[in-house]
Amino acid sequence: MDDVEGPGARPELAELFSQSRRADPYPGYAQLRESAPVWEPFPGLLVLSRHADCVRVLRDLRFGHLDERAVRRGRRGSGPRAVVDADRGLVRSFLMRNPPDHTRLRRLVAGSFTPRRVEGLAPRIEALAGELLGRSGGRSSFDVIAGLASPLPVAVISELLGVPEKDRPRLVAWSHALARGLDPAFLVTTEERQAQLSAIDELAAYLVEEIGRRRRSPGDDLVSDLVAMHDRGEPLSEAELVATCTLLLVAGHETTTSLIGNAVRALAQNPDQLDVLSREPSLLPAVVEEVLRFDSPVQLTGRVALEDAEAGGVSTPRGTFLVLLIAAANRDPLAFDAPDRFDVRRASSSHLAFGQGIHFCLGAPLARLEAQIALRALVGAFGTFRLASEPKWKENAVLRGLERLEVDVGR
Repeated sequence: MDDVEGPGARPELAELFSQSRRADPYPGYAQLRESAPVWEPFPGLLVLSRHADCVRVLRDLRFGHLDERAVRRGRRGSGPRAVVDADRGLVRSFLMRNPPDHTRLRRLVAGSFTPRRVEGLAPRIEALAGELLGRSGGRSSFDVIAGLASPLPVAVISELLGVPEKDRPRLVAWSHALARGLDPAFLVTTEERQAQLSAIDELAAYLVEEIGRRRRSPGDDLVSDLVAMHDRGEPLSEAELVATCTLLLVAGHETTTSLIGNAVRALAQNPDQLDVLSREPSLLPAVVEEVLRFDSPVQLTGRVALEDAEAGGVSTPRGTFLVLLIAAANRDPLAFDAPDRFDVRRASSSHLAFGQGIHFCLGAPLARLEAQIALRALVGAFGTFRLASEPKWKENAVLRGLERLEVDVGR
């Protein structure tokens, strides 16, 4: 999310996203949605929490992201979606850019994430999930995050991009630092910000080396494909190539790890729903959609008014920043019946966990498939499970997810 600044606004915003609310931010979101669904913490910033309002902004091309010149002036957007070029100017991935650059860059990788191409990965993902669960070695409890939710999507995206297994621990460390950097500036310490900037430089340097290696010895992977596109004259600069690879590496596993962890936690806390899934495995796709709605890995996103417009019935002059509380919108009672109830038979899939409009998550089919396979493997291996201890949450506010999730398993 673009940095949210503003003296006098920080205490109220900080309270909304405080660490004390990380385990259950939803009562706070509900209170805000009911009392101030279009909240202006300070002039020039609006916070939206209703489903309909968020949908309209996400689909409206009058709202987008800061242009490159504004980013360079303000040094905004320097998260896992941005790298620096030779002049130390920020170059962002297509996720944080507007048409026509967004359209041009997204097109280059879209073919690798079509539902048909993703479905072809299912056997390999199933094999990986089986290997990971096999390592539990007959134990009566294990950490779902360390044992399955994190290594599975890391392995999948690494294999897609050709990242050697020996390099994956570094990838995870860089990714964690960059994910934390997505949080509003006033929530991030100086030390965390420095770690983020170091991770940007280190990951960019690593990718430059990998790009050179793929030029010399191309492989059957997406990085090699992107290098070939660049070298045959596709409209893709070297810095954009690095920014795109950075996005795919980080976004390719952080949110999926959280999705799997949130799913296991929700099922463990709702044993009646876990029992329904055990008896009706055909509900797996619906279960994943319900988790995405009920406990979205991406809690919020940001937009800026590119021209004079309105949002939630409020005027938004050009340059107005908007924070869209995706997680609050996904529990809006005007959009979902009994929104605070976890219901694996819920028919609606109109959640906003993957966004809407031109920035709809490119990796949505892959995330859905990985989560379905992980849950199928977990239920198949253990039948049932329950929480062994209180889950531990990461500090992240935007990409909210679990750091540890110990479960007891029934074998």
